Amino acid sequence: MSEKNDQDNAADAEDPWAAALAEQAEAESKEQPEGKEDDQNAQDDLDQLLAEQEASMKDAEEQKADAKAAKKDDFEHAGESSAAMGAKKVSRAEFEDLMDESKKGKGDPDLNLDVILDVPVTISMEIGRTKIPIRNLLQLNQGSVVELDRLAGEPLDVMVNGTLVAHGEVVVVNEKFGIRLTDVISPAERVRKLK
Repeated sequence: MSEKNDQDNAADAEDPWAAALAEQAEAESKEQPEGKEDDQNAQDDLDQLLAEQEASMKDAEEQKADAKAAKKDDFEHAGESSAAMGAKKVSRAEFEDLMDESKKGKGDPDLNLDVILDVPVTISMEIGRTKIPIRNLLQLNQGSVVELDRLAGEPLDVMVNGTLVAHGEVVVVNEKFGIRLTDVISPAERVRKLK
């Protein structure tokens, strides 16, 4: 083998290109084992990271299972405590006998309507109603006529806070409009109309 090296050295001395190629080949052969070591180190690092990740995933699963078991235990204990509470004797609430307020007479001193006599209410008269689309409403201007659902000569509705209480007809008193009541709705009929 030494003969071969001697021949190579002699050839290298004659050809500079051959010498350079021989040096490069020798350098690559020396670097190659180091590259394999780097690849092996990288593979070892990767294996270590994968092992750590698997371990952390197992830990997380164990913690999740422990939490689930703890919740189940809490639920079972809660059921036991509520069952124990259910075993306690419950007493029935007692109330005073209620009196029938509708049988009290008008002269009863407890019934005082003076409290509400000064409460203001709004009285309005309704001539009639109609439904129109918004398109027609927007087209209304001065001089437009809107047809109502009530006939001429029909009595008007007298409303107190929006509730029908009577019917009447229009009158003029001292150059102001007024209404003469022709029919007052009974309280029973007002309640029936509310339903």
